[in-house]
Amino acid sequence: MIEPLSAANLSALPRVRHAFFTRAHGNGGFSGQENPQDVHETRAHMAAHLTVLPENLLSAYQIHSPDVVVVTKIWQADDRPRADALVTDRSGIALGVLTADCVPVLFADQDAGVIGAAHAGWRGAVGGVLENTLAAMERLGAGAGRVQAALGPCIWQASYEVGPDFPAPFIAQDAAYMKFFAPSVKDGHYMFDLPAYIRERLRRAGVASVAASPGDTCAAPDRFYSHRYSTLHAEKRDGNLMSAITLLP
Repeated sequence: MIEPLSAANLSALPRVRHAFFTRAHGNGGFSGQENPQDVHETRAHMAAHLTVLPENLLSAYQIHSPDVVVVTKIWQADDRPRADALVTDRSGIALGVLTADCVPVLFADQDAGVIGAAHAGWRGAVGGVLENTLAAMERLGAGAGRVQAALGPCIWQASYEVGPDFPAPFIAQDAAYMKFFAPSVKDGHYMFDLPAYIRERLRRAGVASVAASPGDTCAAPDRFYSHRYSTLHAEKRDGNLMSAITLLP
């Protein structure tokens, strides 16, 4: 398999294995547009890279929520919970999130033996999915000040134009969040820096370190899946990127 992307802070943890898979690794999501058997085979290759059994690579039915599930057992794809973050203290289970512009965030407190994975679109981030993930990890024994976090490929500011009303829920929480919105060439519109906003939320939550996103999904369609690129170019959306983390025995 082509080597997936990784983050230096997570790679430095001996008990943690993680990966940000790219388009070259295939579609990791059951989007309904691809043969499910092909997706199962793709995910089996991803699981092998993570050194877990194929059935132990788990993901949720993502709904752009702040909801978190504590993983204590394996589920089938058809029975996956509706949530946008997963945490566990069990080794041999890989926590996966699927994205095609939103921010995948992987978390690890190696000392406590607790990991997490969150799907952070703007709605989930505003709603508190990042803080909820950390809180769920802390209930398993993690400490925010020990948590290493890493952002995966996502849409960057240069690609993310938003309308005039878009900043409202952000500045309703904190007027300082307006710094993540730069004027667009289109009158009354903005360019939104989603990954920088995510990093700020994590910094405020007190995590030990945050690795930046390694690539702009919308600007590199041959490398990543991007919903916005597909929409702008009237192409059929054809997949989701898998980002995953596991705790080694």
